[in-house]
Amino acid sequence: MMHHGEYKVVGGKLVVADLRSSDGVITEASINGDFFLEPDEALQDINYALVGLPTTATSAMIRESVTNHLRSEAVMFGFDADAVARVVRRALGHATTWSDHQWQIIAPQPIPITEQVALDEVLAREVAAGTRQPTIRFWDWDERAVVIGSFQSLANEVDIVAAERHGVQLVRRISGGGAMFMEAGNCITYSLYAPESLVDGMSFADSYPFLDAWVMDALSRMGVQAHYKPLNDIATPEGKIGGAAQKRLARGGMLHHVTMSYDIDAEKMVDVLRIGREKISDKGIASAVKRVDPLKRQTQLDRGEIIRIMMETFTERYAATPASIDDSVRAAARELAATKFTTEQWTARVP
Repeated sequence: MMHHGEYKVVGGKLVVADLRSSDGVITEASINGDFFLEPDEALQDINYALVGLPTTATSAMIRESVTNHLRSEAVMFGFDADAVARVVRRALGHATTWSDHQWQIIAPQPIPITEQVALDEVLAREVAAGTRQPTIRFWDWDERAVVIGSFQSLANEVDIVAAERHGVQLVRRISGGGAMFMEAGNCITYSLYAPESLVDGMSFADSYPFLDAWVMDALSRMGVQAHYKPLNDIATPEGKIGGAAQKRLARGGMLHHVTMSYDIDAEKMVDVLRIGREKISDKGIASAVKRVDPLKRQTQLDRGEIIRIMMETFTERYAATPASIDDSVRAAARELAATKFTTEQWTARVP
C-alpha cells in the first residue's frame, strides 16, 4: 500500500513523505522536500529509520527512531525529527490537515460569559464525539467579567473587593493560561474546536502559531504585522496584543481560543487584576495609561470590522460555511453553566 503526506513546518520548509507498507509495517520510505540537510547521506539515515516501524507508530516512536539513526554530524535546516514524525503520521492517516475537514464558522452573538465558557466545553466535546464538524466561533457579550485560567488561584489573580466594586463577574474556564478582563466591546475573542488529529504529534508551543496562522494573515490585511512570542502571546513590534489558551480533551477533541485587546480600560483592569499590577509596576504607567487599545489604535478600524475581516480570512483559507448554535446546544450550555461554571466549587477550585 502506498502512502503520501505533506507538512509545511511553521516558519520552516515543506516536508513530504512517500511510504509503502505491507502487513502493518512500513517497508519503503522516502522523505523529500525543499528543506536543507547535511551531509547528503543523512537522508538515507532518516529513510532507514522509518523502515520497519509499524504503521500505528506514535509520533514519539517515529521521532526517537529518526533521532537514533541520524549520524552525529547531521544538521537539519528548516525541519527536524518532529516534522518527520508529523508528515509520516499524516501519510499514514493518523494526522489530518485543515483541508481534511469541513469547517464551520459561527458569527458573534451576545451570550452571557458563563454560557460562553460552557459552550466551549459543549462544542469541543461534540467535535470530539464526531457529532459536529470542526468549528470556529466568535464571542460577543454585554456584561463585565474576569475569566481566569483553569489552574489559576482566584485570590492571587483577582482583587475580590475591587471586582465587586466594579460589578465584575468571576468565571473560570476549562483551559489554562492567564486571566481575561472582559467588558462589552473591549476585546476580540474566538474559540476553535477541532479534532486533536489536526495537531497530532505537535507540542503545545508549535501548535499555537500553527492554529493561528490564519489570524496572522487577517491582521496583516489590516496593516498589523503580528507574530507569536512563545509560548502563547501574540505580539507586534509595538508590544503584546493578545494571548491564546488550549485544552486537549481525553476523547480526541481540542479547544483553542484567543483573546486580543481592542480597547481596554487599563485602570479598571489593573484595579481588578492583581497580576496586572505586578506586570506594570516597573513601568511607571499605572496612573498615566487610561486605555489599552492595540487593535483599535493599530488598525483604526471598528471592532465589528476587524471581526468581519477575521471571519472572511478564515472562510477563504479553509472554505468554512456559516453555522449557528441551535436550541439544544444552547440549552446544554445553560445547563452546564448552571451546574458547573456558576458554582463556587468550580470558580474557586483553586482558591
